Amino acid sequence: MRPFEQFEEDVEVLDEVIDVDQYDLMVFNDEVNTFDFVIDTLMEVCGHTPEQAEQCTLLIHYKGKCSVKKGTFEELAPMRNDICRRGIGAEVV
Repeated sequence: MRPFEQFEEDVEVLDEVIDVDQYDLMVFNDEVNTFDFVIDTLMEVCGHTPEQAEQCTLLIHYKGKCSVKKGTFEELAPMRNDICRRGIGAEVV
């Protein structure tokens, strides 16, 4: 191969950019709910694995909050409502 040899390649070009608004479902720490309750809630409402729910719960406890899910507002709003109905603070941001 010679230095600076040029190659021609077919390159696909994206014709349209789809702008999807991504939001975070943020869950906040409190002094009321137990670790197990928050873990169970994240598994039931967000579909987390036990390990994923435990990691999020630890972050909530030590950092004060954690983004537990990303998605559109329409996807996250019902989850936020269900989490709040269980007495856990949450917001779609």
